[in-house]
Amino acid sequence: MKGNLLFRLLKGLVSFIYPKMTLEGTQFLPDGPAVIVANHAQIHGPIAAELYLPENCFIWCAGEMTRLRDVPAYAYRDFWSQKPRWTRPFYKVLSYLIAPLSAFLFQHARIIPVFRDNRGIITFKTTLRRLTEGCKVVIFPEYDAPYNNILADFQTKFVDIARIYYKRTGKALPFIPLYITPTLGKMCFGTPIIYDPDSPPEEERFRVTTHLMRDISFTARTLPCHTVIPYRNIRKRDYPKNHPEDLE
Repeated sequence: MKGNLLFRLLKGLVSFIYPKMTLEGTQFLPDGPAVIVANHAQIHGPIAAELYLPENCFIWCAGEMTRLRDVPAYAYRDFWSQKPRWTRPFYKVLSYLIAPLSAFLFQHARIIPVFRDNRGIITFKTTLRRLTEGCKVVIFPEYDAPYNNILADFQTKFVDIARIYYKRTGKALPFIPLYITPTLGKMCFGTPIIYDPDSPPEEERFRVTTHLMRDISFTARTLPCHTVIPYRNIRKRDYPKNHPEDLE
């Protein structure tokens, strides 16, 4: 009980200091279960999802961020290893300082821990349970490979959730693209794509992820000129624009 109270207090504090975000395109959100797929925008994606998406949305999060002993190495590698060399000692120290707070927050937030070893089955079982309960699952599938000026490339195996869900329920699962832009204070939903259980898994992975990446990129480029928060934690002066021709 005390942990939950402390988490609510900390979440309220973050909500107070974090920039306000508005949701657009909510007509694309179905009433029932769905997978929401968004750009990571570094730490902004998960924070915005926790603060502003409905309470029935559960967020995929690296399992390492929920375990105190694993936080420092993961946080430094994933968040700060691409910072300028002279700043890296500072970020290594910071990765240890944030570990207790990070583990506490992620243990109490609306997350589904993601494991990439033999515990991966736990991730899929928890995800399936949330979906069959009528909830939505939020995934940030970018990884460190270029796609365009808006996104890094997407991992694809998360799409297999829909095949498992179909086998359990007989229902086709929708995937909803979401573009998050802290610069404009917007979270913009795009056109859903419905999983086709009759197609080979490899083809569906490609079809679904291609639609999602293209739709998120299209949404970003239809918005007013703004700075994109990239997946990689690079120098801010190197952040791209949503319209490449507007780069200075």
